[in-house]
Amino acid sequence: MIRLAYRLYRFVSAMRHWLTRRLTPAGWLALTGLVLSGAIGVDLDQSVAGQAFAVLFCLLVVSRVAALFFRGRFSAERLLPRLGSAGEPFAYRVRVRNHSARAWRDLELREDLADPRPTLAQFVEMTHGTSRSRSFRLARKPAPQLDLRVAVLKPAPLAGLAPNGEAEAHVEVLPLKRGPLRFEGLTIARRDPLGLLRGFVPLRLPQTVLILPRRYPLPPLALPGAHKYQLGGVTLAASVGESEEFVSLRDYRPGDPLRHLHWRSTARVGHPIVKEFEDEFFVRHALILDTFAGPDAAAAFEEAVSLAASFACTVDTQESLLDLMFVGPQAVCFTAGRGVGHAEQALEILAAVQPCRSRPFTALQALVLQHAPVVSGCICLLLAWDAPRRELIRKLAALGLPLLVWVVTDAATAAQMTAEADDDRPSNFHVFAAGKVEEELLRLGRTAR
Repeated sequence: MIRLAYRLYRFVSAMRHWLTRRLTPAGWLALTGLVLSGAIGVDLDQSVAGQAFAVLFCLLVVSRVAALFFRGRFSAERLLPRLGSAGEPFAYRVRVRNHSARAWRDLELREDLADPRPTLAQFVEMTHGTSRSRSFRLARKPAPQLDLRVAVLKPAPLAGLAPNGEAEAHVEVLPLKRGPLRFEGLTIARRDPLGLLRGFVPLRLPQTVLILPRRYPLPPLALPGAHKYQLGGVTLAASVGESEEFVSLRDYRPGDPLRHLHWRSTARVGHPIVKEFEDEFFVRHALILDTFAGPDAAAAFEEAVSLAASFACTVDTQESLLDLMFVGPQAVCFTAGRGVGHAEQALEILAAVQPCRSRPFTALQALVLQHAPVVSGCICLLLAWDAPRRELIRKLAALGLPLLVWVVTDAATAAQMTAEADDDRPSNFHVFAAGKVEEELLRLGRTAR
């Protein structure tokens, strides 16, 4: 039954996609009239309905045949930006060249994105891995994790193409999800003389834009942690090894390590010269992202990623380091700030992060505790407040680390957690409901003032 439902879903979605692209508004009106007149025309006494059905059917057949005769020869160049952001529209240009001796008018350009429909395994997870019993396609308001659209693109009008001429179209796209936005090609469309159907000339033009996570303006929060001695300084933050910040050269003193000798200066002056270093103290935050999300927590996971991206942008402007930690196929710790890495790199990493369902939560706990001795404080973005997550927070608090803990979950759980009292929660603890994060952040900002 699952395979049959999946095949039916593929067929229905393909037909819907074909009709949406092929039919003009007038074509939809003609098709609606055809269906209604056909239903009424079953009654043989309704001769007017039968005549309307015949006329509309002939019009659609003529339009379809006429659309088949649109056979231009074109090439195109798409000028895409490298990055975009979810929820923020961006525009780009497409240059189209006519390689025929015929002039074309009233054309439009339509983008062809990669097929967003799920595989059979994903279909099973999306329909049976949630608490919903209805079909996700037939639901009135599908769950956020079941919304398969990746972007909204409107057809762009294309100026008349002279024989062997070139024209430029401006396309605006609104990305809806983070991650790679894959373009497979584009289509040059033209309406038939009756204006009911469009004829297509497809062009293969694969390209990709990386869509960064949505970011929220964070309230002026006092991030946890103070300046802390960092063995090896900024250099250690970027690579493995021990080195401090070089300050100057000075004469050798008994007890100085020989590895600090500056041999070139020693040879020049005739007595030992050593390199002098200065210990570095600076703030280093750990941004801990909980990636252990089930199918029901997909919306909360996306909100948590957006919050992580918001912190990555904010901390980058301060005199501190930020260690982004999460677990995917492998444990990841990326350091940004103070010239070591850039916020844009952290955003690109977050754009590709996926829920982890093959490893236990203890993998994240081990990663965090391994880096805990060098951090000044921890920003924890969690997807639940269960025993494993409580244990992680308890261990970090036992190490004396200041904590900022934000839990992102569904609205019902968030309301229940807000109403309950819990002694295990740290002082800087807040619960966010998926879909209402921006409202909660604004409320926090007003409270902070």
